[in-house]
Amino acid sequence: MSLTDTLKEAQKDAMRAKDKLRLGTIRMALAAIKQREIDERVTLDDTQVLVVLTKMVKQRKDAAQQFDDANRVDLADNERAEIEILETFLPQPLTAEELSALIDEAMAATGAATMQDMGKVMGFLKPKVQGRTDMGALSGQIKAKLG
Repeated sequence: MSLTDTLKEAQKDAMRAKDKLRLGTIRMALAAIKQREIDERVTLDDTQVLVVLTKMVKQRKDAAQQFDDANRVDLADNERAEIEILETFLPQPLTAEELSALIDEAMAATGAATMQDMGKVMGFLKPKVQGRTDMGALSGQIKAKLG
């Protein structure tokens, strides 16, 4: 079953359970997926859906931080609740050890030795870690190993 199908089934379950927050969040995710499909005139596969969901989680984290800064705890809590719901559809995050091993593997496979090879390593790793780690943190770890 594709990730989009899983989201649609979860939407039906949320409707039956009358869980408004979960239903609204899933509808928002499905709308974002559909919008991207229409914009690009393609049907998204699971990897591309993960990109959309990861982006939505990142947006909500940023929004929650801004709401916290503005002392709007109620809105920040709502954003965090949406993050929890979206994360249930993402794969399990990688541990630090798994991530380090993947970086070492990518560096060996691409022959990366200097900071100029950063793009090669990121290009090698991105499909393997999409939705399973923060890409900004990954970039920092690669820089530390290359630098």
